[in-house]
Amino acid sequence: MSRIAKKFIIIPDNTKININGQKINIKGKNGILENTFNKKVKIIFKKNKLLFEPKKKCKDGWTQAGTASSLMNSMIIGVTIGFKKKLILFGVGYKFSIKNNILNLLLGFSHPINFNLPKGITGKCVNQNEIILTGANKQLLGQVAANIRSYRPPEPYKGKGIRYSNEIIKIKETKKK
Repeated sequence: MSRIAKKFIIIPDNTKININGQKINIKGKNGILENTFNKKVKIIFKKNKLLFEPKKKCKDGWTQAGTASSLMNSMIIGVTIGFKKKLILFGVGYKFSIKNNILNLLLGFSHPINFNLPKGITGKCVNQNEIILTGANKQLLGQVAANIRSYRPPEPYKGKGIRYSNEIIKIKETKKK
């Protein structure tokens, strides 16, 4: 039984919500997000409170209601506050640069990599080795950060590559004769 689903989600005053069956659109200062929730979940909206309950005779109704509640909470945080991911580049000669929403990566390959940031995600270069990605959609932001990191993941011997700001890399000891 999910305890997350039993709590009301309070919707702030500066956001507008539109419910159409199982589809919810939410509009805030950071943009518009929409999501379609599972058919096993009943959506209850009263004043500025939103609640998800399972429909009767559903085996995994409470789990779906908890998932829907968590997703809706992330959507509200995204359109009001927003989400951030910081990527740090370790290595000699590695550089980030951004222009016109196109991220240019110099990662030691024979060619530069141009990565187009999708709509809704913005990037800001703090310096040549740090970039901050921001957006309202938590899932899309995490996927974009993972795609950028996949070009040069940190290697275990020197730690060179792209890593998240809060990521800790365990450095392996080299082979000794």
